[in-house]
Amino acid sequence: MIKKVLVVFVFLYSVLSVHAQSSLNYKGITIQHGDLLFVGAQAESLSGAINRVTQRTASASFDHMGLIEVVEGVPYILHASSSKGCVREPLDNMAKHHELQQYVIYRIDDKYKDAIPEAMVIAHQMIGKPYNWSYRLNDSSYYCSDFVERAFRPIGLFKLEPMTFKNPKTGDFDEFWVKFYTKQGMEVPEGELGCNPNGLAANPNIHRIGILEGKK
Repeated sequence: MIKKVLVVFVFLYSVLSVHAQSSLNYKGITIQHGDLLFVGAQAESLSGAINRVTQRTASASFDHMGLIEVVEGVPYILHASSSKGCVREPLDNMAKHHELQQYVIYRIDDKYKDAIPEAMVIAHQMIGKPYNWSYRLNDSSYYCSDFVERAFRPIGLFKLEPMTFKNPKTGDFDEFWVKFYTKQGMEVPEGELGCNPNGLAANPNIHRIGILEGKK
């Protein structure tokens, strides 16, 4: 029954999308419905801690991501926010609150574009759920890359990988994460399946489009 309902929603969403503007010029770059937004990492706090243990290349340093939806010429971001939970909000809202951060647009390869309507339906179903502060996968709360991975899970666009909380420079658990999980009364979930923005950005099925400067 749930699968039938999802199929109906996907069909309706596909029909509506045909009549909506699916791309627009935003801060000098043409963004499209279904694009992915990656947010540049900061050096300190949670942002720095995420990047220290997940960064793969010097050109990709991210601590957050979301899915872009374009409706009637207005860009929205669907994402799992640490301060708001899983929300849909105008993309301008994020830019205003994080003016000094850098935003990078990635696009799904053309052969997977047909999966976008279903991904949007799944993303909308997660709106209103809380943020997952444990970063251990569950079906009642989500973190940012988890949110996006689940949206495209039906086609297996992204892969879950064993998580690590070790600083590659020392080989030991990053001090931030040790304190973080101690406060939660939990063991560091080293090796458990999960995902992160840097890992998803390295996926060969998406490509980098360009940079949006956070400050207008």
